[in-house]
Amino acid sequence: MGFKKNITMAIVGLLLVTSVSAQVFDKNIQKLQLTYQLISSLYVDSVDNQELVEEAIVGMLKSLDPHSVYISADEVAAMNEPLDGSFEGVGIQFNIMDDTLMVVNPVIGGPSEKVGIRAGDRIISIDGDNVAGIGIKNSDVFKYLRGKKGTKVDLTILRRGTSDDLRFVVVRDKIPLHSVEAAYMATPKTAYVKISRFALNTYEEFVEALKSLEEHQFENLILDLRGNGGGYLKAAIDIADELIDKNKLLVYTEGLNSERREHLARKKGLFEKGNLVVLIDEGSASASEIVSGAVQDWDRGLVVGRRSFGKGLVQRPFDFPDGSMIRLTIAKYYTPAGRCIQKDYENGVDAYHSELDERYLHGELSNVDSIHFDDALEYKTKVVGRTVYGGGGIMPDVFVAVDTSMYSDYYRDLIASGSVNRMILNYVDNNRKDLKRLYPDYKTFEEGFDVNTSLVDLLIEEGQNEQVEFNKEEWDVSRQLAEAQLKALIARDLFSPSEYFQSINPISDAYQKAVEIVESKRDYSQYLK
Repeated sequence: MGFKKNITMAIVGLLLVTSVSAQVFDKNIQKLQLTYQLISSLYVDSVDNQELVEEAIVGMLKSLDPHSVYISADEVAAMNEPLDGSFEGVGIQFNIMDDTLMVVNPVIGGPSEKVGIRAGDRIISIDGDNVAGIGIKNSDVFKYLRGKKGTKVDLTILRRGTSDDLRFVVVRDKIPLHSVEAAYMATPKTAYVKISRFALNTYEEFVEALKSLEEHQFENLILDLRGNGGGYLKAAIDIADELIDKNKLLVYTEGLNSERREHLARKKGLFEKGNLVVLIDEGSASASEIVSGAVQDWDRGLVVGRRSFGKGLVQRPFDFPDGSMIRLTIAKYYTPAGRCIQKDYENGVDAYHSELDERYLHGELSNVDSIHFDDALEYKTKVVGRTVYGGGGIMPDVFVAVDTSMYSDYYRDLIASGSVNRMILNYVDNNRKDLKRLYPDYKTFEEGFDVNTSLVDLLIEEGQNEQVEFNKEEWDVSRQLAEAQLKALIARDLFSPSEYFQSINPISDAYQKAVEIVESKRDYSQYLK
């Protein structure tokens, strides 16, 4: 441990020497530089300088806060993809089933769809290399199919109902990664939009989603940010700008070495009037908390669900020449009422990340009375003067406990073993033609498709094949949840992720509460008093 600390200090010196002027080259820096020189000249064994540098940087940042991190060159590209909003490849959603690479769905408008690749196709060779029955892994598939835009990949495909193998030449292109996963009318008066992350293209997707629903002349909006861990600050600001009046403060950032910077609503938004509910939970963080905090502080709408994660720190990326980077916390962000919602991290990174487990153990997810805030962190909303708190996430205006009534170990094991996904893939693959004929659109599917006994039997059998023994008592507990999820997964396979959420949401207590409140003028106004 002592050796690692010395290395950390040494590398700090090496890094600082390259960026700090001679005027501030004080005794501490000289000490660090000397330590590095001693190791380089006198240490008993040879050392891997690159590994030492990376360990040292990690150690340095770990002593600061949980969100200042070092990211190696190999990790940078993978980390940026979800936020950049695209990658380059052939454009398929795939699954490896029975040691075979199966197309779950081609990306709409992507290069694979354009050449005629279909859901259910089996890819048996890529650029002449056999990929069937060889134990291929997800990482192998990415290496094969991703590549620079404009390059070609030769795919040989086995298609159900076709005797001969089919050959397709696919030209790789930019493949969008959508962050607005669902947009539909929850009721004739209420629109629903689900955002999974705040990426480069999230704002444009959000605007497109609202405009696509304009023809329904919706009066209310439910914005679902549950499980949304955040992303780009600008995306959060732009989306909040569509909900809150012009010239109002949306968020400001400030740090010891960063001057206060305010972000105001700058234009007339698409939904500044009408009842608004923002859904959050313990997985909603950072940018999600900026949007929900601005809505709450301006009394613009109601926040429904459970207390959010509590990340109020702003990171700035600093790139190194080798492609690696540091994400350094440079400021804290504050909601319009002046509260920083960053939770405590004084007890170290491990305690910080286990805090969500502590919430569960202390009963917070099931009982609002288990939540306690420091009175010193009490603030007032900007219009009505309602009491809100900083220092530990956004506390919703309407608390909805986590629903464990349909939980069972048996159904958990079915999911964990992969039995649910495998059964659905097989079922849709074997019946796709008939399903498409019977249910040409989601409306006919929602009204006409039921999860029958034969489908349940297929799931039980798939579980038994994976050594998950059937437990009738526990199945009865989870039946409603399981049948809803099976139907939603089939809807996703036949249509899109939006239809998945449209199908599964009605069994969610938080969703039902959001619909109930947003459509009741009396209840909505009562909560905003």
